[in-house]
Amino acid sequence: MSRKFLVVVDDSPEFETALRYAARRARSTGGHVVLLRVIPPAASDAHWAAARDEIERQTRAEAEASLTRWAGEAAERSGSTPILVIERGDAPGCIRKVVGDDPDIKILVLAAGTGAPGPLVTAVTKQGAAFTGRKLPVTIVPGELTEKDIEDLA
Repeated sequence: MSRKFLVVVDDSPEFETALRYAARRARSTGGHVVLLRVIPPAASDAHWAAARDEIERQTRAEAEASLTRWAGEAAERSGSTPILVIERGDAPGCIRKVVGDDPDIKILVLAAGTGAPGPLVTAVTKQGAAFTGRKLPVTIVPGELTEKDIEDLA
């Protein structure tokens, strides 16, 4: 299988830059983009089981809609159909699981905001290889890169 670039889909303004960069790199290397949407863990209170089930259903439907929306852009920019993954839990744990399950994921692509670094960038810089569970390069792209910047870099 070809090289895969993992991008965590979230609602941050810089996410789109990470996606554009990963898609451009995938196109230039004949690779694929893997889009991961992390949804929060389910509550464990049995008393509210029916409400919890409905919340989980809605959360999953929202995650699927988000991935579907971004998949079109990833496909157009990369030239290949992206792989869509939804995991439930905390982001670092879900990233470790996805990376552990797929040895073809060769690079994790994150974007840094213009202010303080986000939680994933902070975790990566503090934990190093322990963050992903294996030796995996992490590309941290400035969130304010323009289309031209991405074309020049990727």
